[in-house]
Amino acid sequence: METNKQRARPIALGGILLALLMGNLMLAGTLPSFELTLYAFSSLFSAIMILETGMRNGWIFFFAAVLLAFLLLPNKIAILPYVFFFGPYGPVKYHIESIRNRIGELVLKLLFFNGSVAMGYLIFGELFFRDIGIPAFPLPLLIPAAQLFFLLYDAIFTHLIQYYRRRLRPDNRNGGDR
Repeated sequence: METNKQRARPIALGGILLALLMGNLMLAGTLPSFELTLYAFSSLFSAIMILETGMRNGWIFFFAAVLLAFLLLPNKIAILPYVFFFGPYGPVKYHIESIRNRIGELVLKLLFFNGSVAMGYLIFGELFFRDIGIPAFPLPLLIPAAQLFFLLYDAIFTHLIQYYRRRLRPDNRNGGDR
């Protein structure tokens, strides 16, 4: 039977991670030079929630973060990269990597990335970017470059999760699998 302490742990961790995430998203909305880095970093919060409390709580964390961000953060447009890609990527990555087929994982990750970008552009491209002069890079160059950056992001994300598991995870601090 689950004790009160065991039930409170995911809630407490979620609250701490949500506070850190809101600060991170606030900075992403106000520091344009570092926004992509901060959005990429924001993906780690849901990954930590999944590692510590399970997939169900990871998804709950994502939806709570989206709701809280729309309620608290002043720059609603700056939340959209988190909502469409960086926020759900932690849980989606976990699901994809559970199939244990490298080629299948790569295909599904690229589908998720391309679908997220396409959905965000189709929904918000005309609305927000109509009057912004976006440089006219040829699509045959832009699409593969974006996918390479995504694969680099995914590799870095994987290494950060592994680092967390080996070095930072609370149950590993006292002589775990270092």
